[in-house]
Amino acid sequence: MRWFVGPTLPESSSAARIKSRNRMQAARSRIELIDIARGVALVAMAIYHFTWDLDFFGYVEPGMSITGGWKFFARSIACSFLFLVGFSLYLAHGHRFRARPFLKRLGMIAAAAVAITAATYILFPDSFIFFGILHHIALATIIGAAVLRLPVPVLLLLAAAVIAAPHYIQAPFLDRPAFWWTGLSSNVPTTNDYIPFFPWFGAVLLGIAGAKTAERFGVLARLSEIRPGGVMPVLAVAGRHSLLFYLVHQPVLFSCVWLFMQVMPPDRGPAFMQACTAQCSTQRDEAFCRAYCGCVLEEVAAQGRSDALFAANPDEETRAWLENLVLQCSMEKEE
Repeated sequence: MRWFVGPTLPESSSAARIKSRNRMQAARSRIELIDIARGVALVAMAIYHFTWDLDFFGYVEPGMSITGGWKFFARSIACSFLFLVGFSLYLAHGHRFRARPFLKRLGMIAAAAVAITAATYILFPDSFIFFGILHHIALATIIGAAVLRLPVPVLLLLAAAVIAAPHYIQAPFLDRPAFWWTGLSSNVPTTNDYIPFFPWFGAVLLGIAGAKTAERFGVLARLSEIRPGGVMPVLAVAGRHSLLFYLVHQPVLFSCVWLFMQVMPPDRGPAFMQACTAQCSTQRDEAFCRAYCGCVLEEVAAQGRSDALFAANPDEETRAWLENLVLQCSMEKEE
């Protein structure tokens, strides 16, 4: 019997649609690697916040958590979170906008942002969080959903413009409190977390562009087949419940450091002498500065007001007391 191999027939339109739908479903299925990446970012954030807590309570050099490598570390964490926000936004709504889960998630984030503002206003009224990472994610979710259909080159151009905007856009009216959230103001007050729209929304746009590019080249479908959650279950679970982790971890860490301080309070004297001498040496000689700073430290200890000296947000009475003490020691050592 002779076998006859005929010409290959073109794939039917229905079969092509089925394959296309399967590819899109694979791309939209939950990608565990994204959960793990988010979990890694959460762990990094917890490490940074623990360092901030140690700084706040005086166990490390003053200002260590907001300068140098730690400052870069904090910004890298924020960038990774916002990139994943854009990436996940496209995975969830890139092909079909699902209003109910979108609004549910947005409502949870917005409510959490309001709670963060209220709690920090009570605890740190002079440096409360008025536009932090959660506030940014809430706004980025709305605007990001509006640009999901834009081509990748347009998204990249928008990201570049958003990132560059703070360096080129300046106007007096932007210094008003109503525009502090933009990132274009030059007189933003001290706050414990500040992630304004410019330039940080650029990371969200890059995340959307990254997801669209990954889908175009079949990367999302391949990633969805990788299941490392069983190997790293803790990171995967944390990534799936990132909002809960964010809201819980810092109060727990802060409380733990505070409880430790009740048992073993930090010795802030050496750190104060180092910081005080360094600041004083910009105007006076080192011998005078050491004597002056030592005088301040001795008087504070004698009056039993060490907590007031290292208070993050001293009240008016404490500020007046410190000013008088500084003047007294300055005049004494000058003589």
